[in-house]
Amino acid sequence: MNATVSPPWAYTLQLPHDPRAPGIARATLRAVLQTYGLGELTPTAELLAGELLTNAHCHTEGPYALRLRSSSPEGVRVAVWDSDPRIPPGFGETERCQPPGTAESGRGLHLVRACADSWGAYPVGTGRAGKLLWAEVTPGSPWRQSGP
Repeated sequence: MNATVSPPWAYTLQLPHDPRAPGIARATLRAVLQTYGLGELTPTAELLAGELLTNAHCHTEGPYALRLRSSSPEGVRVAVWDSDPRIPPGFGETERCQPPGTAESGRGLHLVRACADSWGAYPVGTGRAGKLLWAEVTPGSPWRQSGP
């Protein structure tokens, strides 16, 4: 049996600070995953992208970018760059804060941590300063499997 090896791929979509930008980015994500035969990852990857894009749109004033790349032969890394170098509370390596139970917002990045196979954030200091928040998803993760 021969294994098919796909070359690594990556896409970056530059987005203006416009309320329609997250929707355009999610549509692009769906098209890219379908093209590479990763359609089964679409619901989770779209959720992750939506939360990261919304965070960038709501908490920054400039442009942002969606970055997609193969993370394994069957996985995808979804990342969002924005110009604010501050890592959001609860998404950094060391802190794990929870929003108050009555809070109307503040759960999106917790949702990313719960749904992603791996996730992280780092400041970007060369060229365009800012930060990159990322999350990876692969098929067969225990929480995504259905049935008994």
